[in-house]
Amino acid sequence: MTTTGGAAATSTALTAAQLWTRARGFLVVLGILLAGAIAIAGLQSGNRHGYLDPRSADPYGTRALSELLKERGVAGRVVTTAREAADAAGPGTTLLVTQPDLLGDSQRRVIRSATDLSGGRTVLLSPHGPSLADLAPGAHANGPAQQDNLDPGCVLPAAASAGRAATGGGLRYTTAVPGAELCYFSGDGDPTLLILPGTTKGGDTVVLGSDIILLNESLAKEGNASLALQLLGSRPELVWYLPSIADASEPGDTEEKSLVELIPAGWGWALLQLFTAAVLAALWRARRLGPLVTEKLPVAIRASEATEGRARLYRKAGARDRAATVLRAAARERLAALVGVPATHAHEPSALVPAVSARLAETVGAHDAATLLFGTTPADDAALVALADHLDALEREVRTS
Repeated sequence: MTTTGGAAATSTALTAAQLWTRARGFLVVLGILLAGAIAIAGLQSGNRHGYLDPRSADPYGTRALSELLKERGVAGRVVTTAREAADAAGPGTTLLVTQPDLLGDSQRRVIRSATDLSGGRTVLLSPHGPSLADLAPGAHANGPAQQDNLDPGCVLPAAASAGRAATGGGLRYTTAVPGAELCYFSGDGDPTLLILPGTTKGGDTVVLGSDIILLNESLAKEGNASLALQLLGSRPELVWYLPSIADASEPGDTEEKSLVELIPAGWGWALLQLFTAAVLAALWRARRLGPLVTEKLPVAIRASEATEGRARLYRKAGARDRAATVLRAAARERLAALVGVPATHAHEPSALVPAVSARLAETVGAHDAATLLFGTTPADDAALVALADHLDALEREVRTS
């Protein structure tokens, strides 16, 4: 290699100042996002809980209903395990199971045995499948209701005083249990509210196909508040059972949960926001790259050295196919210029081979020219060298013809 005249050795590595200049914008934006997230989390940590949580003031919480019940003398408490819920059940208690379908076999058995003997009221929100069969025997789910707001259509005092309510945003049910109350019929004739009589203890089980009437965002609409207060406020104490991960660790619970089921609610939205932020940051940085800028090389490399270096790389990689392709392509381009074939047709056998064969001696036919210019990959290094020699000889003969 030869260096350019007086060119001093240079380094292409970025200095600390250059790195800071390029990254400071991204770091500032990232810092602002983190600070904002921490501030929002701190401001809302006091009133953000889970779905249907009576401590949550979010649209999907039930704090408004909890406060109304408290004003009417109904004491509320929150439990997160089946054992706590069973211990709290009693004749003066309403047990609200917010997500019965999340319960395992052992948890459902614990709840069922406790409610059968308690004499209190049990309220199940949108149960179906095993949870409905275990906790409300005799009731059957018939799919989603077609309407959200429904009229009572029954003589149940709580429904008659509440009037139209949003009980149709979930499931509809049927039952043949004697003495059951059926209310809020959907368009296909199935009720969305069941009240099943209990054992001789005097308790009952309420099956509600939708939880919309309990939520903060819809409590003030239609007769939702009235119906919710009467269903949950019939006893002096209300127990909000919010199933949690801690339930899985109770003794005797052998049902395994998948990793997705163990992830707390809300993480999906958090991951989506992080992914969106990463995509936006990538687009922001990509727009700053701009067009390519040519730069004068610190050294000049002779063409022979570059060719020899590439040949050594081909040999080290055993890339005879690639080397033969490069040799033949270069030869075809040079021969096309010699025999008057347009450059766009230089790599077409039907155009190049006849023109080259016409310039060759009779001893070299079109078949030999086609084999040299468009043949197969050489089997070994010796064949590759022979191919290069034959191509040179072919080109010399065309030049001298």
